[in-house]
Amino acid sequence: MKLLQFFKESKVRLGVATELGILDVIEAEKKYNVSVPGSLQELLSAEDGMKTVETVTSRALEGKTTELFLSKEEIHYAPVVTNPEKIVCVGLNYIDHAKESKMDIPTSPVIFSKFNNALSAHLDYIPIPEGAKQIDYEAELVVVIGKEAKNVSKEEALSYVFGYTIGNDVSARDLQFRTGQWLLGKSPDGFAPVGPFVVTSDEMDPYNLNIECRINGEIRQKAKTRDMIFDCATLVSYLSTYMTLKPGDLIFTGTPDGVILGYAKDQQVWLKPGDEMVVSIEKLGELKNVLK
Repeated sequence: MKLLQFFKESKVRLGVATELGILDVIEAEKKYNVSVPGSLQELLSAEDGMKTVETVTSRALEGKTTELFLSKEEIHYAPVVTNPEKIVCVGLNYIDHAKESKMDIPTSPVIFSKFNNALSAHLDYIPIPEGAKQIDYEAELVVVIGKEAKNVSKEEALSYVFGYTIGNDVSARDLQFRTGQWLLGKSPDGFAPVGPFVVTSDEMDPYNLNIECRINGEIRQKAKTRDMIFDCATLVSYLSTYMTLKPGDLIFTGTPDGVILGYAKDQQVWLKPGDEMVVSIEKLGELKNVLK
């Protein structure tokens, strides 16, 4: 199932992407008099959340109840998760990206974080912080945790994943490397766009997906998720050893080579206001944002 969140009447609502358009789950609840989760976080915490959403979606599709569906053009997207407890990021998780960054190939996952203020949505404008000059992009597959995970094995790790979405680990390199800690350059407002959809884990294998980033239409990154040093199962298991992963937590799994940081100094043209970033991942669609 392909899910999303969108704003309606200034509130976040849950939607389902279908061949008839985006099902407004709250409107379906009213029509069918069935209690359904109103947001993705509610869905993750509800015992039969997915079952009820699947039920109303099937009824709406079978009845071709067109008034319950919105076109993509009508949607004001929200981040796929609006209040995760944790946004965990993995650095240097593709060998060629580690090499272009002139850093050692990691023997354990390199972990850092972003804060919730960094979340933004598909089609959102992303503000460049005052004084930041070296703005970069990072196309990433993002894991959405579906149930509490603590000390889980690699073999069972993916059973704790609700689904997958697209992320862009936008980075201000001059802020990132101002000190030995990366956080300042990674967590400005809007620097973690995610979406537009979450595809549930029963419908996709995260191991061998095409991932690409285009800047103003020019391909800058192109790889396969199989090129990760530490795959999704390894990351979920590793993280759960040291922290309890909660439903709705996001894991940015790392970016391939092709970022501006990896260019020779005299070829580094940093992003500026008006530049369009599009991250696409096979089966997940495209995440588009413009800097301002």
